[in-house]
Amino acid sequence: MATEKASFVTEFILAGLTDHPGLQMPLFFLFLGFYVVTVVGDLGLITLIGLNSHLHIPMYFFLFNSSFIYFSFCTTIIPKMLMNFVSKKNIISYVGCITQFFFFCFFIFSESFILLAMAYDHYVAICKRLVCTVTRSPQVCLFLLLGVYGMGIFGAMAHAGNIMFLTFCANNLVNHYMCDIVPLLELSCNSSYINLLMVFIVVTIGIGMPITTIFISYGFILSSVLHISSTEGRSKAFSTCSSHIIAVSLFFGSGAFMYLKPPSILPLDQGKVSSLFYMIVVPMFNPFIYSLRNKDVKFALKKTLGRINFS
Repeated sequence: MATEKASFVTEFILAGLTDHPGLQMPLFFLFLGFYVVTVVGDLGLITLIGLNSHLHIPMYFFLFNSSFIYFSFCTTIIPKMLMNFVSKKNIISYVGCITQFFFFCFFIFSESFILLAMAYDHYVAICKRLVCTVTRSPQVCLFLLLGVYGMGIFGAMAHAGNIMFLTFCANNLVNHYMCDIVPLLELSCNSSYINLLMVFIVVTIGIGMPITTIFISYGFILSSVLHISSTEGRSKAFSTCSSHIIAVSLFFGSGAFMYLKPPSILPLDQGKVSSLFYMIVVPMFNPFIYSLRNKDVKFALKKTLGRINFS
């Protein structure tokens, strides 16, 4: 009987962040503000890189794509989340739920591997300067970018495929503000150890493999930097990597906290609150991390504002 009913499940209800009436509108404006800052910051960084030719180098090529991924990632999650604060019942269709989850996974995996590509770029720039022109050529950068989005597709298809094989019974209330893997598994009446194992394996590939490779890259970078004789040279090398290290720490640290743990350690109700940092705060900080500590971006901003004032 449950299987027959499951075949007619065409929509889910998203429980949202809270059901407290007095918090709905304050939270709506709070997260709307976060979203506006993220959109303006990431689109602004994309525009700066596109308009200034001195930023058309591999480092900013990857940063351009990182900003695009974060902007798209937030647009996949936050607008639907905002609807929950102003509507009595936040309904999402089955197809819409799977689609949101697919793109959520796609952008998360893509950002994970774009950070890996940026680590490779820093490694080549500092450790392989003699062959830098070849190993940072446009063809190599394009090949890396295809790998980034290819891994994004792999992660999205693996996770979405895992969900599509689940059977959903009478209850269609998703205890989250989005369609995420853990609440959907809890909602299913036929999820098993295999489904959880699949989640862990795919997340380990998406987080574990890039972060391990990034650590190895920075091990070589640190070794090379310590062999630089001049203090100015060492300072410049560390400055080049500092923004990326902060971004890596925030992204992988919060992601590992959310997904590489048994569900019993952090209950789902607390987990969805904790996920706000990973889903919203980290993307919002991204453009500031790379602009406030970056002389090239500051110069590009002044140059662009100067053009606007002159016009």
